[in-house]
Amino acid sequence: MTTTDWIGSVAATLTTTAFIPQAWQIWRTRHTADISLGMYTLFTFGVALWLSYGILLQSWPIIIANGITLLLAGTVLIMKLRFG
Repeated sequence: MTTTDWIGSVAATLTTTAFIPQAWQIWRTRHTADISLGMYTLFTFGVALWLSYGILLQSWPIIIANGITLLLAGTVLIMKLRFG
C-alpha cells in the first residue's frame, strides 16, 4: 500500500465513522433540534455527488467510503425531518 493509499484509507475511515456517534445519539434520544437541516441537506447531496464521482471513476475506496457516509448522513437527515 502506498502512502497515498494509506492516507486516503485513513481519511475515508475517519470521515465515515465520524457519523456513527451522531446517528446513534439521535436514534437514542430522538433529539434533532440542534442539527441544521440546511447543512445536513447540502452535506448529504454533496456526499451523493462524491459517490457518483467514485462510481464514474470506478474507484472502490471512494465508492465504499461515500456509500457508507451517504447511508449514515442520510439516516441523520431523515431523523431530522422525522423528529425535527
